[in-house]
Amino acid sequence: MAHTAHFTTPATYGVLNLLAKPFTALGKGLIAIAEANSRSQTLNSLMAMSDAELTKRGLKRDQLVHHVFSDSYYL
Repeated sequence: MAHTAHFTTPATYGVLNLLAKPFTALGKGLIAIAEANSRSQTLNSLMAMSDAELTKRGLKRDQLVHHVFSDSYYL
């Protein structure tokens, strides 16, 4: 079994951590906005359906993004 160790000084880790916090917060905020979007929720619910259920609705799995976003984006 191999063991590896990564050594950083506490001061370096503290500075890097402070620099990363705004970017981490921004990333989490963007993810929250995207997940709150009703189109994303619709896409997630369609992706959770089986292929048979999608076929009953006249959809194919590879066309779901186009179906959900077709009126707002040119895909």
